[in-house]
This record gives sequence, structure tokens and C-alpha cells, in this order.
Amino acid sequence: MMGKTVRQLLEMIRFSHTIFALPFALLAAVMAWTAPGPGVGFRWRHLAGILVCMVCARSAAMAFNRLVDRRIDAENPRTAGRHLAAGLLPVGGVVVFTIITSIGFLAGTMLFLPNPLPLVLGLPVLLFLLAYSLTKRFTAAAHFWLGAALMLSPICTWIALRGELLMQTPLDLLPAVWLGAAVCLWVAGFDMIYACQDVEFDVKAKLRSIPATLGVQGALRLAAACHFFMCLILLTLPLVDRFGGPPLSLGPIYGAGVLVVVLLLAYEHWIVRPDDLTRVNVAFFNINAVVSLGLFAVTSLDLILVAS
Repeated sequence: MMGKTVRQLLEMIRFSHTIFALPFALLAAVMAWTAPGPGVGFRWRHLAGILVCMVCARSAAMAFNRLVDRRIDAENPRTAGRHLAAGLLPVGGVVVFTIITSIGFLAGTMLFLPNPLPLVLGLPVLLFLLAYSLTKRFTAAAHFWLGAALMLSPICTWIALRGELLMQTPLDLLPAVWLGAAVCLWVAGFDMIYACQDVEFDVKAKLRSIPATLGVQGALRLAAACHFFMCLILLTLPLVDRFGGPPLSLGPIYGAGVLVVVLLLAYEHWIVRPDDLTRVNVAFFNINAVVSLGLFAVTSLDLILVAS
């Protein structure tokens, strides 16, 4: 019975979708470990802290999302089968799960002590993540809020690992902000594509979204613009030292990886069209999983090879 409940909880929070945010947190960690700076080196305790904080924060945010949206999900034919909407999980149990994972996230920040910044910033970050679930009730920019939430993964990782340097030189944060901006636009773009499936329901239920505001075609165009600027930001990531940030040793391997990302995103926009949304799930999960994991792999390889 317990095993079934755990499985249903993991299904409810789409645990496999952690793959979208975790690689960028780990990539920021590799960047932080290989960038110049006194006393910033790999520690197993820090890696454990990143994993605990990422998994717990995302789990808490997803569980909270399912809690506050359970009535909306029940009215939407596409989401009526979700666990809370369908009555497969008790509301009280999901509340407890949300509280436990929230506490787990805050406890995980203590693994970065004596750096006090993760512990101090932990609660505001968690509240920002949870607040996303309410945004579509009052703003069509909810997609960008979600992007900003995932943008925090590389930024918070960098702060956790290089907090001492940041308090002396705030511009040391530039590489993480640069990478985070790319993540924000990437997530906002593919979330707009995903939301196109619910455009009719959103209009009927008076929920705010880009597709409901601009129509499917307008949403796909804005998503394409987000991904275009994401690629520009990735291309300029090796230049952050010119603006006062620490130098990043990124070369042709990274450049080839960014080129593959460009091609994958172009393919994503080619297969999803205003008159054919049947392949949205392929674009949403399969392609974006390759983007996140692939970019992490090639960039980390480039950084580690140069550092060694």
C-alpha cells in the first residue's frame, strides 16, 4: 500500500520532469567549480545539497500546484485524470507531502554552511516557486514566472557554492545570471507551446495564458522569439568576462553543443503548428529533455577538459 502511494505521489509531481531543471543546476555547479576563485572546489556535501534542494523544491512546488489546481484540473478534460482531480490521492496526504518536501528543501540549504546565503534566501525562493501556481489566475505572463522559477536553479547553485566571493565581488554572479536568463526564455517558450493544448478551456474558465490572450499562432510566434533569444544568450555565455564576470573556458565543444540546441529547437517549432498540436508532448518532453541533458553534458565536458 505504501509503495503504491509513493508511486502515485511521484506520478502526480511528474518526478521524471526534474530532468528539465536539474541539469542546469548541475551545470552551474560545474561552472562554479572550474571558474577561478579561492577555496571554490568540488565537495560531496555540496553536491548532496544541490540534489536535495532541487528535488525537494521541485516536488513541493509541483505538489502545491496540484493542490491549488485540483478543481480546475477536474473541469479540464485533458487533466481530469490527474491524481487529486480524480480522487486517487487524498488532499490531506498531498498537503503533508508538500510540507515535508518544503522542510527538506530548507534543511538542504544547511549543507552549504558556513555560507549563510542559501539558508537566508531559502524561504523567499521557496515562496516564489510556490507562488507560480497562482499566477494564471491574474496574469498571462505566468509562463515567464515559471521560467524565472527555473532560472533560479543555476543562480541559487552559484550563490551556494561561491557565496564568499559574491559578497566581495557581486559581478562574480554574471555567468549564472547569463545561464539563468537562457533557462528562463527556454522554459517560458516551451510552456507556451504546451499551454496551446488548453487554449479553449483557459478562455472558458477565464484563466490567463499567452495562447488565450494572443491565440495559438501568436503564442507559437512568441515562443519562437523566446527560443531565438535563448540561443543568442547561450552563444554569448563565453563572453561574460568582458562584463566583469569570471572567465569561462568554453571552446568548440560548447559551440557545437549550442548549434545542436539551435537545431533541436528549430525542429520543435517545425513539428508544432497552429493547425496541428498532436506532437506537443513530443516537443515538450523528448526534445527538451535532450536539450537540457545535452547542453549539460557538452558544456561540462568542455569545462572539465580545459580545467584538467
